[in-house]
Amino acid sequence: MVVIREEEISNSGGSREPINWRLITNLPVSDLSDAIEKLEWYALRWKIEVFFKILKSGCKTEESKLRTAEALCKMIAINCIVAWRFFWMTMINREGATLPAELVVSETEIKILDHLKPDSKQTKKSLSTYLTKIAKLGGYLARSSDPPPGNNVMWRGIQRLNEIQIGVEIGMKLVGN
Repeated sequence: MVVIREEEISNSGGSREPINWRLITNLPVSDLSDAIEKLEWYALRWKIEVFFKILKSGCKTEESKLRTAEALCKMIAINCIVAWRFFWMTMINREGATLPAELVVSETEIKILDHLKPDSKQTKKSLSTYLTKIAKLGGYLARSSDPPPGNNVMWRGIQRLNEIQIGVEIGMKLVGN
């Protein structure tokens, strides 16, 4: 066993206590770079926790009534893809705001979002613009003091957008009989 200790030297003048981690690991740590690598791995743990929260709360994987292992495995595999997409959309909105919207949303979704949530002023149609519009469909207020939209509000927004898109496609006779 190896104990790695990390202590925050400065917290930028904030009112909270500096972070002081003690990480116990059975992985080999022979020098400072090994210790830093293990701390970076540990710092990513919250992303794994958020992914499983989406899988559990959004996809409702635990509420499944499937009875065979094969059916459960198939459902979990599909839900993992769905959960990853929601997590990815939330994270890319925070880190890749200037990327093109077409990276995530379809042309039809862009038209629907522009109709439902028109821009008050002419703004660049970035990925962040459309992901914020999706979040607004899910209840996000987008005030200047609000943090970026989270997974739950993105989940609700995508569900609502999907339902609206189905209605539009039926109304335009793009699907159905």
